[in-house]
Amino acid sequence: MFFTSDNGGPVHPQIMQALSDANSGFASGYGADAQMDAVRAQLREIFEAPEAAIYLVTTGTAANSLALATLCQPWQTVFCSPVAHIHEDECNAPEFYSGGAKLTLVGEGDKMTAAALRGAILDEETRGVHGPQRGPVSITQVTEKGRIYTLAEIEALTTVAKEFDLPVHLDGARFANALVALNCSPADMTWKAGVDAVSFGGTKNGCMGVEAVIFFDPKHAWEFELRRKRGAHLLSKHRYLSAQMLGYLDNDLWLTTARQANATCARLADGLRQVPDATFLVDPQANIIFATLPRAVHQRLFDAGAYYYLMSGTLEGDDPHEPLTARFVCDWSTQAETVDQFLSVARG
Repeated sequence: MFFTSDNGGPVHPQIMQALSDANSGFASGYGADAQMDAVRAQLREIFEAPEAAIYLVTTGTAANSLALATLCQPWQTVFCSPVAHIHEDECNAPEFYSGGAKLTLVGEGDKMTAAALRGAILDEETRGVHGPQRGPVSITQVTEKGRIYTLAEIEALTTVAKEFDLPVHLDGARFANALVALNCSPADMTWKAGVDAVSFGGTKNGCMGVEAVIFFDPKHAWEFELRRKRGAHLLSKHRYLSAQMLGYLDNDLWLTTARQANATCARLADGLRQVPDATFLVDPQANIIFATLPRAVHQRLFDAGAYYYLMSGTLEGDDPHEPLTARFVCDWSTQAETVDQFLSVARG
């Protein structure tokens, strides 16, 4: 009963097969492989962006950090939420790869509002040469709390950013999960809504380790290539990244795996609503749940072999009714039977 992270699940067999198929003979390195040509063509078609510059890296941290560094000068600041992955979980990699650009936190939750973003932008560039200059806006979709920006919310944020001539980056580690939940097109959720660059995630949704960086304006291409090489993220045996992404895109596997993850998460959420004293921090919208359960329930679950993160408190304590918050994540391979077993234990 593994609900710790969608990073912990297996690689989808279709992607393993694509890797195996690529593992014969010789291929040009550093992204000059024929598979990468196919990746570019497919992603440009999927995003309805025939001029887009598309690159692959191995991690989400690399994708986010190198993309933001390309959009940001060292003396600028990146606007993001207080719980953004680039702020809390990337060990200052965006600052490192950008040569020192800072982050300005907007609002108090996982979703920025247009009003809060405008206020944060106006607060910068008030000290002339002495202060940070305004830089990119970074949105996480799905957010770190499992919520989804609507298309209207994205457009409201990008409209504010464009008022100040600032580029917009979308951290899409769980891009597919958000897309299938919104039932829209990739173009609708990105460039048509005003997004300039996307970190298009694969690792959390069935891949072994590959993320795409997409710039809808190809003017950023050469700088990104230089930054990727200088940052040690240009793989020589690049065909194994390309093969993963091809396997991920083939027959819309990326949408199928996201739907599976979202569906099992919805099943888990429905069941948790029947557990006495269970409460949700936010309404689950994709494949992540933040819920509070009594300590005694957590103790039963851990004793039964469940794995997930406690976000507050500990299993040890005198009060079995004390509410403890936890995070539960479903990936493409999470089975309905596993969810039902978990819920049976939770109900006691």
